[in-house]
Amino acid sequence: MKPTTTSRATARLRLIALAALPVLAFSAACGGGDDSAGGAQKNDEIASVPDGPSASRSATSDAGGTAPSTAPAGKSAFYDAQLKYVQCMRTKGGYKDYPDPKLSGHLDWSKIEEISSRPGQNEAAKGGKNGVCGPELQQAMLAEPKRDQQKDYESMLAHAKCMRDNGVSRFTNPTMSGGNAQPGGDPNPASPTIDHTSPTYKQAREACKTKLLDGLDGMQ
Repeated sequence: MKPTTTSRATARLRLIALAALPVLAFSAACGGGDDSAGGAQKNDEIASVPDGPSASRSATSDAGGTAPSTAPAGKSAFYDAQLKYVQCMRTKGGYKDYPDPKLSGHLDWSKIEEISSRPGQNEAAKGGKNGVCGPELQQAMLAEPKRDQQKDYESMLAHAKCMRDNGVSRFTNPTMSGGNAQPGGDPNPASPTIDHTSPTYKQAREACKTKLLDGLDGMQ
């Protein structure tokens, strides 16, 4: 659960950051390599899953990183905790362009992926250099509202099936363990077999991204 490369930043950013936090409800199986031969788990009987995550536009802030005045009702503690983490990453962490959290409170992993893919920028996956923003990251995770694990599982299952249908044949299904949804992805995270830089994989990710509920992007 501690990938070190940055080619699969969306999943790996979270996994590396979460590896040191015992409060985490997920552990993922993901990586990079070949997506050609080989079968995936074929448990494709899934419940009805929305085609898109909860709509949430990115929050805007001024140059000082102050919060917008419209934090989402019922989620302000989570949003505020994430914003403190983001502000830390912009100052102590050394990432001035670290993106604002969405109004839902979840981080914008598509933008964080772009940052982490830059040479020498993989510390974005670890709470900044030497984990300087680790305490803020942990507080944000503690503040995250409890998720419906069954719905998360169904969402990730729909996403996994979509990835296989779009040519990533090795993409595995999520599982349930101890009542928690465990993401799928690469069948062998220790020695990745799915090439996340291939055109097929990138096209599949784009085609299937709406299958993941808000907050699950980057988990598989």
